[in-house]
Amino acid sequence: MNVLIIGSGAREHALCWSAARSESVERIFVAPGNGGTALMGGKVLNVPLKVTALDDLLLFAADNEVDLTVVGSESPLELGIVDLFRRAGKKIVGPTKSAARLESSKVFSKEFMQRHGIPTAGYHVFRNAFSANSYIALPETRYPQVIKASGLCAGKGVFIALDKEQALKAIGELFEERIFGDAGNEVVIEEFLQGEEASVFALTDGTAYRLFLSAQDHKRIGDGDTGKNTGGMGAYAPAPLVTAEVMQKVEELIIQPTLKGMRDEGALYTGFLYVGLMIDEGEPFVVEYNARLGDPETQVVLPLLKSDFVEALLASVDGSLDEVPFEMHPQSATTVVIASGGYPDHYEAGKVITIADELSVMEDCLLFHAGTAYEKGRLTTAGGRVFSVTALGSTLRESILRAYSAVEKIGFEGACYRTDIGAKAL
Repeated sequence: MNVLIIGSGAREHALCWSAARSESVERIFVAPGNGGTALMGGKVLNVPLKVTALDDLLLFAADNEVDLTVVGSESPLELGIVDLFRRAGKKIVGPTKSAARLESSKVFSKEFMQRHGIPTAGYHVFRNAFSANSYIALPETRYPQVIKASGLCAGKGVFIALDKEQALKAIGELFEERIFGDAGNEVVIEEFLQGEEASVFALTDGTAYRLFLSAQDHKRIGDGDTGKNTGGMGAYAPAPLVTAEVMQKVEELIIQPTLKGMRDEGALYTGFLYVGLMIDEGEPFVVEYNARLGDPETQVVLPLLKSDFVEALLASVDGSLDEVPFEMHPQSATTVVIASGGYPDHYEAGKVITIADELSVMEDCLLFHAGTAYEKGRLTTAGGRVFSVTALGSTLRESILRAYSAVEKIGFEGACYRTDIGAKAL
């Protein structure tokens, strides 16, 4: 069968790697892909199509007899790519435009959780700076406060305001400076939840679901969770924080009510469901939903999947997910993101990358490309996050040591990374 994967990051490289392991797959197209998928060769081919060019993607899928399309990034889901492909009779993994509002509109997701009794932080919605600033100025407003742009911001639209001045600055950037454009037309201000964050991922056909191992992302740019928020600087799985008891609560209090709520509201949710959690003394609260797999968490949860990935994806589309195996390897995985200097702010692309030959033969190490380009025999940087360096181990400590050993084999001008990925779990 032929598979089309839509996206260009390390997540899509990991999806491609997982799909290529399936014996049923003959050809994998990646639109637009990156330097890493270009170097895979064999059954993998990059396609120069934008993720938002929905009609072109559908035409390509039809002309190249694509049997299954997997959406990696969020923007095509918001635009309704699943609706478009389904109308054309093409199989595609992901939620419809209506169901994808769980991610594309934080206002919708908060109101949805309130309607269905799903545990989350208390919140207020604002549509202009005056009303938001009036709330911030109230003497009963307690800090910290979490301020979020409602729309899609590539994981960067969240501010943790420690006091009134920081809150006013964030509101100014969202409503007046419009740093996230229309994504900031609506703003959610939430109470600050205590606890520690973790991520749980499910694959669902709308009724049945299967869980990947839990993971923990590291959003801040600097060691010790300092500095600005990023798209993610590393992750590990499974997260010891998500015990069997916590996972049971996540299923019963969050995942099952979410899927039932979407069915009841006429928006059957299919594909990947990412639940970002805050866990406080064993009690889970939803921080956010994503309508696709996370990045960099994908780079640790997919290598730990033992069962055939593509078989499970097809079952999620066909409504038979409860009929296929979904087993995990009894190991741990860690991924370390190598970023361009200056990320998440201004950074320069086009830096020549060197990778030591011994990396390719290092045991249980995988190199997923994020922002790279391969042209005229040269591999260069082409984004803020450049690589996700993943390693597996029988223990978390072993996977961390292997990952950092592999990181040392990669070099380019300005390369930077966190040195404490996974440390909090140890």
